[in-house]
Amino acid sequence: MARRIKAAAVRQLLIDNGHDFSEFEGGDWDPGVRVHQAGPRQVNVFWDGPGEAGQLEAVTAELRADGYHVVLTQQERGGRRRLEVTRP
Repeated sequence: MARRIKAAAVRQLLIDNGHDFSEFEGGDWDPGVRVHQAGPRQVNVFWDGPGEAGQLEAVTAELRADGYHVVLTQQERGGRRRLEVTRP
């Protein structure tokens, strides 16, 4: 069973690796990473902006190098791609 994980820890790792974070301004999201707590044992990571596939691949490699388990999924009905991040 996966261990508990906090979005703040994933966010801090991505900040330390130099990623910009998306902010909602002017009615739209700025390009960047967004981290969301999906439950006590899962965090979801999204990329807002162009180059989504490449950016998610880069973030996946960084998270895995730090010991996280990462699975790329897509929301239902052709929705957004996201990384489901857990701690084994």
